[in-house]
Amino acid sequence: MSMITEDIQAHWTALSPLFIIRNESEYEMAVERLNELIDEVGVDEQHPLYDLLDTLGTVMHAYEEKHHAMPECDGIDALKFLMEEHELGPSDLPEIGTPNAVSDILERRRELTIKNIHALAQRFHVSSATFV
Repeated sequence: MSMITEDIQAHWTALSPLFIIRNESEYEMAVERLNELIDEVGVDEQHPLYDLLDTLGTVMHAYEEKHHAMPECDGIDALKFLMEEHELGPSDLPEIGTPNAVSDILERRRELTIKNIHALAQRFHVSSATFV
């Protein structure tokens, strides 16, 4: 084995648990890690862990597409689903408005704006099309 391969293997052994999701238990651990990273990094693209957050989100998205495929639904239904999955209430989404505004959106008295859609896509690491 070459020195480069040995070096990569040593690092991969340490990092692979962050990126390999083969079952629900590993998925749940990835969700916890992602939430911790979101709390730490937020939307700061200059943060040293931003690329890790982005990559983990991509790996999780691939797992979700295969194992948690969402049925056809509109943006509000998708938002309700994601809120339930992440155990969030209206007060947990300040990026789209006050708790009352979020409740109005969930009850279809108010529509999602383009700004809301982009904020939600970023928060949940999904395509903006999810909420259209």
